[in-house]
Amino acid sequence: MLDFPGQPCAKAGIQRGGAPTAALDPRFREGDDDTEQQVEPLYEEQALPATLVRGYWQSVFYRLGHDPVTLVFATAVLLIVLAAVFAPLLAPFDPYKESIVGRLKPLGWRGHPLGTDELGRDMLSRLLFGGRVSLLMGVVPVLIASLVGGMLGVLGGFVGGRTNTAIMRTMDVFYAFPSVLLAVAIAGAMGGGMANGMLALTLVFIPPMCRVAETATTQVRALDFIEAARASGARTMTIIRYHVLGNVLGPVFIYASSLVSVSILLAAGLSFLGLGVRPPVADWGLMLSTLRQSIYVVPLVCALPGLAIFITSICCNLVSDGLRAAMDVRM
Repeated sequence: MLDFPGQPCAKAGIQRGGAPTAALDPRFREGDDDTEQQVEPLYEEQALPATLVRGYWQSVFYRLGHDPVTLVFATAVLLIVLAAVFAPLLAPFDPYKESIVGRLKPLGWRGHPLGTDELGRDMLSRLLFGGRVSLLMGVVPVLIASLVGGMLGVLGGFVGGRTNTAIMRTMDVFYAFPSVLLAVAIAGAMGGGMANGMLALTLVFIPPMCRVAETATTQVRALDFIEAARASGARTMTIIRYHVLGNVLGPVFIYASSLVSVSILLAAGLSFLGLGVRPPVADWGLMLSTLRQSIYVVPLVCALPGLAIFITSICCNLVSDGLRAAMDVRM
C-alpha cells in the first residue's frame, strides 16, 4: 500500500508496510530514547496445558490406591503373611511342647494369650506356625496350576483345531467331578500327606485355569494386530510371546487371585479329613479336627483355627475383588 504525504492512511495512523502506529495501538510504548519505540508482538502463542495420560498399569495402581476397602484387606493379608513368615520370632512358646497339666486351658492362662490345646501346647504359637503351612498349601497349588493351565490354554486357544479339541476335552473330564470330591479322591488315592495334598489341589485347579486362558487367547487371536504379525512373517511362538501373553496374563492373574482362598479352604478340608498334613505338624485344618472333640470344654479356644481360616479367606476374596475391579478397564 503506497503512502503519500497528505493521504488519509497516514492520518489514520498507518505506517509504511501496514503496521499500526502508537496513536491507534496502545501496545506501543516509548523507550529510553524518545526517537525509538519498542513494539510488542500483536499475537502471542499460548502453549496448551499438558495432559497426563496414564498407562494401563499406572491406572491399575491408581485405582487400587483410591480403593480403601481393598487397601484395608490387603494390609490384613500382608500382616497375616508377615506373621506366618516371622512365626519363629513371634511365637511365645514352642508349638510342639506338650504339657499334661496345661491341657485345654482358657484364654490368658499363665502367659498363654489364646489358651492351650488338647495336649497343652500354646495355641498362639500353633496358629502362627499353622499359618505357614496353610498359606503354603493355598498359594503353591495356585501358582503351579496357573503356569501349567495357562500354558495349555494359550497353546490350545492360539493353535486351535485338533490341538484345542484334545486339550479342552481332556479338561472337560475333570469338570465332570466336583472340585472338593476330586481333591479328596486324588489325595486319598495317593495316601495323603502335605505333598500329595498340594498335588491334588494343583490337579483340581488346572482345568479352570486352562479354560480361562483358552477363552482369553481365542478372543485375542481374532484381533487385527495378530493378523498383522502373521502377515509380517512372525513365528507362532514369537507371536504368543510378544503379542498374546500380555493380553492373557490379566484375566489369568485375576482368576488365580480368587483361587487362593478356595485353595486355603480345600487344604484345610483335606487336613480336617486326615488327607493333608500329618500330626504333629501345625495346620489350621488339622488343629480344627483335633479340637472338635473338646468344643464343649473350651469353645473359644476350639473356634480359633476356624476363625483364622475364615478371616484369611475373606481377606483374600475381597482383595481379589479389588484387583478385578482395578484391572478391568470396562468397569
